[in-house]
Amino acid sequence: METFHIPSEMCGNLINGQWRKGEVPLPVIDKYSGEQIALVSAATSAQVTQAVQIAQQAMERGAPPPAERAAILRRAATLLAERRTAFVDVMVAEAGFTQPDAAGEVDRAIITLGLTAEECTRIVGEMVPFAASPGAHQRLGYTVRHPIGIVAAITPFNSPLNTVLHKVAPAFGAGNAVLLKPSEYTPLTSALLAQVLLDAGMPVDFLAMLQGCGDTVGSALLAAPEVAFYTFTGSTRVGRIIQQAAGLRRTQMELGSIASTIVCADADLDKAIPKLVNAAFRKAGQVCTSVQRLYVERPVFDTVAQRLKDAAGAFPAGNPRDAATRVGPLINEAAAQRAEQWIQEAVAAGAQLLCGGQREGSVIQPAVLIRGAAHTSAWCMEAFAPLLSLEPFDHLDEALAGANSTPYGLSAGVFTTNINKAFLATQKLRFGTVQINETSSARSDVMPFGGVKDSGFGKEGPWHAMREMTEERLVVFNP
Repeated sequence: METFHIPSEMCGNLINGQWRKGEVPLPVIDKYSGEQIALVSAATSAQVTQAVQIAQQAMERGAPPPAERAAILRRAATLLAERRTAFVDVMVAEAGFTQPDAAGEVDRAIITLGLTAEECTRIVGEMVPFAASPGAHQRLGYTVRHPIGIVAAITPFNSPLNTVLHKVAPAFGAGNAVLLKPSEYTPLTSALLAQVLLDAGMPVDFLAMLQGCGDTVGSALLAAPEVAFYTFTGSTRVGRIIQQAAGLRRTQMELGSIASTIVCADADLDKAIPKLVNAAFRKAGQVCTSVQRLYVERPVFDTVAQRLKDAAGAFPAGNPRDAATRVGPLINEAAAQRAEQWIQEAVAAGAQLLCGGQREGSVIQPAVLIRGAAHTSAWCMEAFAPLLSLEPFDHLDEALAGANSTPYGLSAGVFTTNINKAFLATQKLRFGTVQINETSSARSDVMPFGGVKDSGFGKEGPWHAMREMTEERLVVFNP
């Protein structure tokens, strides 16, 4: 197994610019080999309290001016690019990413930092047309946006760099202090990132990183009344817990998903097939918008099924350090066992397994199914695995209704060259994002990103997140 180096002190918690050892040891596991690669220490309750107090003092002092915050984020982007190899090596080990997936994560993170830097100096309000109200025409009114306060960012394992930055960078860009609790599965990437931000000049009291589990450190953050905003990416179950504990405090939630994509008979299959395979199997299917349900119009169903089977076979699964590997391990063997069980359950209920589904350790060969019974877990629950299920349809309304039938509504894709079908889909699909001639999993980091229904609320994307993380204040002059 290839090795990488992370200073031992960075396996602790970052508080006021210092790395501090916690109490409970948390092993970090190589997701392919199963070997322990590091041992981090979870923050104590006293350390969480201290981090909150320091962040509160930072907010009372005030953040650097917007232009300086922008410069810090730009320097961070430069440092991230310079340290690319370290980030890639760590993500391959602790997240199980293939080399292309890890490199793509770094590339997008650099873009996210740059986009956020641009927005730092554009945080503005708007004029209020008081002349529209009789007798108020002499008043001058406008809104301004102020930092909301301490932001707690609770982040997932499946995007340990870019999703973290989609929370931390806009929070600081808007002038807030940030308390980051990364996933206990992927803590090292966040440690590297925190050091990059400090080296770029982020004030030490505006960033704390607290390692640990949700039940302990996450709960302690929820219990801290000084925290003004929670931004969370993860399961709907945990999202409900956070929302209940947050009370009147504001939140941004990116939660569960069963993502659907629709392929109409008039679609350009040469464009669609490569996108579909990548969207179903990148990061081993551990993406909230991974294509899980694929509705295919019947005249092209057999063609699409065969082409997907052939394409999936060209996505070798295995050791993520092998340059030829396209599908790495799942986050742990239990997740792979669950996926294997779901595939077997679907086949027993009448599904046809076109390819894949074999498990070796935490690796699952990318699986393509023709759906059988509608009640199976592979169809009705979020897979978070390299598992794609196909369903034929005769009329577009059937596919639209099927996609809408889940409790979730994060993102959907539609492939069609018919403008009327495209417009109908955008009107009928109840998702936070509807993409035409793209999959559910396509994303540009500048766009607003968020869901509806049980997929959550609020938006990521630097400009949109910074509006979420600020308070709007109305100023009125009455001469």
